[in-house]
Amino acid sequence: MATVALRGIAKVFPDGTHAVRHLDLEVGDGELMVLVGPSGCGKSTILRMVAGLEEVSSGEILLDGHAVQGETPQRRNVAMVFQNYALYPHMTVRRNLGFPLRMARLPKGERERRVDEAAALLDLVPLLEKRPGQLSGGQRQRVAMGRAIVREPVVFLMDEPLSNLDAELRAQIRAEIAALQRRIGTTMIYVTHDQVEAMTLGDRVAVLRDGALQQVGTPARLYEGPANVFVAGFIGSPGMNVMAGTLREGEGRTLVAQVGRQELRLEDPPGKAASCVGVPLLLGIRPEDLGTAGAHPASSRLRVTVEAVESLGHERPVHVRVPESPIRLVARLGRTDPATPGQSLELGVNLARVRLFREDGEAI
Repeated sequence: MATVALRGIAKVFPDGTHAVRHLDLEVGDGELMVLVGPSGCGKSTILRMVAGLEEVSSGEILLDGHAVQGETPQRRNVAMVFQNYALYPHMTVRRNLGFPLRMARLPKGERERRVDEAAALLDLVPLLEKRPGQLSGGQRQRVAMGRAIVREPVVFLMDEPLSNLDAELRAQIRAEIAALQRRIGTTMIYVTHDQVEAMTLGDRVAVLRDGALQQVGTPARLYEGPANVFVAGFIGSPGMNVMAGTLREGEGRTLVAQVGRQELRLEDPPGKAASCVGVPLLLGIRPEDLGTAGAHPASSRLRVTVEAVESLGHERPVHVRVPESPIRLVARLGRTDPATPGQSLELGVNLARVRLFREDGEAI
């Protein structure tokens, strides 16, 4: 096991593309760190720099405090699992698992021990004499992980390993990866563009955009306290609703948020909110914190028009528009709550859960 420290690393390609911009990130011993962000945000480039497959333009990569950016991939003792499995089609599962050990010239007995242990760990024993073409996608992915495990690396690097699988199989293998990482306790850096994967797998999650780190923290921290509008919208399914508004002083300690032509009274606003009175800002609210009006007082209700309803069985994401404004929101209603396209509704807003952002998108 090992710690990984990225100190001010950057990657600029020959054509001038800045793939990674001065990234600082610490991964603890035995931690499962997930790098998440949209396509092209630099997450796979970061993984390849840690593996030694890409050179660092500037900055340092440290494994257990030792700078490795000048070392070959072989000397770093890390193992990478790719999204396309990279298995040898003419070899059996057993030979695929043992191939990196044979290249490392390990004794036959040691090779067989490691292969047998990895096969047992990943339920591959019945498949050892089959070839990749005879396996399902999930089985091939387990073989790819097994080939990394036999090397007994100090760090596992996984580059979107589930992107070629269907939704049901992704959920299954995702659970297997999480359980495997807990059992073996090896430090893991996992790259994905799927925020559901990130939130369900990671001890901590690093959100990237355009090569820059936006926020790093536990899944709960990212969900409850996004650092900016990008993280608020990217984390969560659907993401946080963000709408333009302004604040004015109300009675007592309250602040009143103007949303379109309607008002919401914030009883306990964030500490810095008072400095934003009269300044254009953005209000964020999660879909689950918008519901039927019920017992909500008038000061915490929004009149909306239903535009579309999605039925997911246990819940219904409902797309609505705030009249006389360009504001569109998603509310997460129960399966029995009334909502049909074209209908006018009053939604209750859980004002304790409202998040405020400056006009530039940074959290207040």
